[in-house]
Amino acid sequence: MKSNIRTQMLDALAKKQGAKIPTSSPGRIGRMALTALKSGKMVLQAHKHGEADGEIDAEKLVKLITSVGQLKGIAMKMGQIMSYIDVALPPELQEALSVLQTYAQPMPFNRVSEIVRTDLGGRADVLLRNMVQTPISAASIGQVHRAVVDGAAVAVKVQYPEVKKAIESDFGPASVGTRMASLFYPNARVDDYVKEARTRFLEECDYIHEAHCQDAFRRLFEAHPVLSIPAVFPAYCGTHVLTTAFVDGVTFDAFLETAPSQETRNRLGEALFEFYIGSLFRNHMYNCDPHPGNYLFQKDGTIAMLDHGCTRQFDPEFVGKLAYLTQAVHSDRREQIHQALLRLQIVRPEKSYDYEMIRGFLRSFYGPMLKDETAPVDLSSAIEMKEMFKKKQQLLKFTLPGEFTFLFRIRFGLMSVLARLGTEANWYQLERQYIDEFKQKYPILLSE
Repeated sequence: MKSNIRTQMLDALAKKQGAKIPTSSPGRIGRMALTALKSGKMVLQAHKHGEADGEIDAEKLVKLITSVGQLKGIAMKMGQIMSYIDVALPPELQEALSVLQTYAQPMPFNRVSEIVRTDLGGRADVLLRNMVQTPISAASIGQVHRAVVDGAAVAVKVQYPEVKKAIESDFGPASVGTRMASLFYPNARVDDYVKEARTRFLEECDYIHEAHCQDAFRRLFEAHPVLSIPAVFPAYCGTHVLTTAFVDGVTFDAFLETAPSQETRNRLGEALFEFYIGSLFRNHMYNCDPHPGNYLFQKDGTIAMLDHGCTRQFDPEFVGKLAYLTQAVHSDRREQIHQALLRLQIVRPEKSYDYEMIRGFLRSFYGPMLKDETAPVDLSSAIEMKEMFKKKQQLLKFTLPGEFTFLFRIRFGLMSVLARLGTEANWYQLERQYIDEFKQKYPILLSE
């Protein structure tokens, strides 16, 4: 994207400061439908005219991004996901959506002050005294301001007052779609998907929960040579205010522009893989939001991992079922894959199913992790989003657990990040290492 177009977008978003977030279900559905229609027209026009290089009208792009930015919540999260996952979008539209990784319409500082005072009471004065009024980022749930506490630079995330209601509205009419889908696909756990997504997104509106998750990750990776998690300042945290150590670093795209060496790309990429996949098998914790806006690359060669609100804690039994499934797909033995599907209740012992179809889906899902060789992430070996949509009717015949809602997001999101980073690694061996560690701790859960 040309820098002047990006500047236009940021200026347009800044001018919309204080724009009210639509919170009623009809209002949000209408806005989302209109936004989807606009983006769809852009895609069709680009393909029709063969604009592979993406010469989409700048004014239309600005209007689209400001519309998504005002919606916040789920719409903005979808925009973030589409900005980095391999989907059939014109490059210029995908790059335009990447603005939403770190910025949207901010709320005015007087509103920020009100929220901080309501949440923290007398402690608010310490934060507000040295808080910079212009936010350093404005995301889907809240915006971040820089401040100073006891001589330490801190980042203060303040939640938009209407955002929780907006997310609740986004999921309000989902029950209607759930019932209709259940009529056509009685085996599908559609309710589980909706419940899982709703729970996780609403948890992000509880900054006390996020503070707890961030501190848990900080302790887990405290001695890590590459990954760092900013410390939490619990005395200055509330349901709608999260205060953490301020981290100075460059964004994902800015880091790539420095043309890092292959050795650096490998070291950082393996660390990101460890954070998402290793944490699942070692600690049964899952940070469900791998988008590039959550990383800051620091001068000392480390990555600061930001935003831990969308975190999922699993019990060892479920992780054991995932580990067994991974082993089965690695072995490519039909009986073992069948047993793994039974353990996860994806298939039923008394019902026949299309084994080759689900085998192909699983191999696409694991993609780069199936080859015992050092190689970059080849997204063509993983299922593309558009192919997944084509197969959704077939997949809905299987009872995929609701927990898979965010496992999909991590697999496709993380692989897209690692592909852009250009990391070369033996992904098969890395994942097997984590599974072997789990097996040593819980051998009975992986027994035949």
